[in-house]
Amino acid sequence: MERKIWRVAAAQMNSTSDKERNLRVARALAVLAAREGAQVVAFPELFNWRGPSEQEREMAEPLDGPTLSTMAALAREHHLFILAGSILESLPGEERAFNTSVLLNPAGERIATYRKIHLFDVDVEGVGSLRESATRKPGQEVVVDSERGLFGLSVCYDLRFPELYRELTRRGARIHFVPSAFTLMTGKDHWKPLLRARAIENQVYIVAPAQIGKGVSGPANYGHAMILDPWGNILAGAQDREGILVVADLDLGYLEKVRRELPALEHRRL
Repeated sequence: MERKIWRVAAAQMNSTSDKERNLRVARALAVLAAREGAQVVAFPELFNWRGPSEQEREMAEPLDGPTLSTMAALAREHHLFILAGSILESLPGEERAFNTSVLLNPAGERIATYRKIHLFDVDVEGVGSLRESATRKPGQEVVVDSERGLFGLSVCYDLRFPELYRELTRRGARIHFVPSAFTLMTGKDHWKPLLRARAIENQVYIVAPAQIGKGVSGPANYGHAMILDPWGNILAGAQDREGILVVADLDLGYLEKVRRELPALEHRRL
């Protein structure tokens, strides 16, 4: 029988270039999520390491490397689904890494692996010139978890591309993850409206863990980790500090009610 209510926690972190420190923070937040009764805990983009772009190749890991091995052990120990927001995934013979999000089940098994499709190559006043594509390789596949088809994966800049979320919804995802490191300059104006739009237009829950504050390099991050319901309401939102969780109960019965009373997804013509 499918679980109708999922208690989900979304983390807000300020990850640094110290992997061990970041994983200690993640471990403490996973323990806290379990104490709060969560079945799922989601971490931000690049939760395990953020540093200078020239160090990315050196700091990238394979999927069976130390970071995901640590998270798999945590999943087993605390019987949690863990969304390892994203890590830099190393590729044999490749100069560039994938920016990869992985969903683990409570047995520590990888049930979804998504490589960020849309790369943040911009020239924005207040942000500067950023070229993710210089050090990172784009993914190509839309990903929904293999166990239930309930969870849809995306990462940060993907949020600006509604067609990805519509395809996740078409494939059956009802809870969409958006682990992010949104810049302060863009986030203050766009983060909440875009999250609400993706929730409303697809009638889904959105779980958006976030990085906050200034990292070792690059622009400051906006934070404001949050969880939204299919009506676009914010169920939980983070204060402006690092190392915290927001927790909410996601009721799939309510999602079905919203879709039944306002059957917009059935009215699509394109």
